[in-house]
Amino acid sequence: MEKVSLDLIKKYNVQGPRYTSYPTAVQFQEADEDDVASLHQYLVERNADPHPVSLYFHIPFCFSLCWYCGCTKVITKDRDRGDLYLEYLEKEMDQVAGILHPDSEVVQIHFGGGTPTFLKPNQLQRLGKAIQSRFNLTGQTEFGVEIDPRKCTQEHIQTLADIGCNRASLGVQDTNEEVQQAIHRIQPFEQTEQVTQWLRDAGINSINFDLIYGLPLQTLDTFRKTMDDVISLMPDRLAVYSYAHIPSMMPAQKLLNEEDMPTTDEKLSMLQLSISHLTDNGYRFIGMDHFSRKDEELSRAMDNGTLQRNFQGYSTLAGADLYAFGMSGISNVGNYYWQNTKELGEYYKRLDKNESPVAKVLQLCKDDRLRHHVIMQIMCKMGLSFDEIEEKWGIVFEDYFSSSLERLSELQADGFVEVSNTKITITERGRLFLRNVAMCFDKYLNRKTSARSFSKTV
Repeated sequence: MEKVSLDLIKKYNVQGPRYTSYPTAVQFQEADEDDVASLHQYLVERNADPHPVSLYFHIPFCFSLCWYCGCTKVITKDRDRGDLYLEYLEKEMDQVAGILHPDSEVVQIHFGGGTPTFLKPNQLQRLGKAIQSRFNLTGQTEFGVEIDPRKCTQEHIQTLADIGCNRASLGVQDTNEEVQQAIHRIQPFEQTEQVTQWLRDAGINSINFDLIYGLPLQTLDTFRKTMDDVISLMPDRLAVYSYAHIPSMMPAQKLLNEEDMPTTDEKLSMLQLSISHLTDNGYRFIGMDHFSRKDEELSRAMDNGTLQRNFQGYSTLAGADLYAFGMSGISNVGNYYWQNTKELGEYYKRLDKNESPVAKVLQLCKDDRLRHHVIMQIMCKMGLSFDEIEEKWGIVFEDYFSSSLERLSELQADGFVEVSNTKITITERGRLFLRNVAMCFDKYLNRKTSARSFSKTV
């Protein structure tokens, strides 16, 4: 990848959305009874016909607090709390399963958190059976789970395989002991190595590792060693995320020592190192923060146009209706986004009353849907065709997006995009700035909800 000057990177390293959705979650509105009733009616009407379905299950529990983490979570060591939570997941599944068309096939399942392997093996078995008894799974269903190697046994892995799991993502973040101490997440590399072997022994061969750069006490040399460590285990994918330090929104981050954090220059050097080092070792740069073996499905999805971006990052099989279960889960079906309550007690209370746990809703207007299409083309396909957009949406692209194209001109001048009369193409050096390009098409950034709610773009 062509090296970009640090001065230029710093110029564009501003706050902005990660575009795991558009509109972003900050636009979601508190839902009243009428909003929930309208959403329910929409789903009933949509499910008059079958649609491919993706299911996400949020398991919020963690044994200890990782100080960098911004996930919605509940810290506890009481694994029996999983039994009660599963009862309520089953209630929520009953609500959704009663709406779905019986011929709708589940093409994807994902367990996220929190820590899904907080659940005991028998609890995972129960969850798997609950899903299988309510939804139409196929032999090709893509079934992924997030794993904390520190709290995972071989029995966990075998149980996951037994219920159909065929993909796993391991939280690693960094393999250096001093960095691990600084972020309050002690995870000897041997644990990661052992769980990886258990996965392969159980036939779960699609494996991803999550890494984070910009953490306290990281240096260019320690991060290179972290990458070498994980490469030695030959994962299929890696997700390499920029640490977003937003203590005003994520209070646990106040526990980190800001003086130990890499400088902006050091952090951006880690980003460039990760791209060059991983591509030199046989991985393909996907989107803005994922890497995949060239023969792996994420890479094929980018080539065949089925790559998608959602609240779990980049994945395959674009176009499925996403139903999320559990506290804080975010769903996206057709013209709607909705989010469950983030409070565990409130989640239980609503389901006890046979009410929907939905707390926020956003119904997309035509402009939202059009801009979503454009932004996802940028994030997943590295560009877009004016003709394709015009034919699909009945607009004249250069007229409708005249102000967006004007904002894009500076990125064009800096060599990050190429704009012709027929298309926009992200250049190779522009790959670091996908979020900045997408921001040119985000109408909400020009309103009161500014970029202040977001992390830095690079």
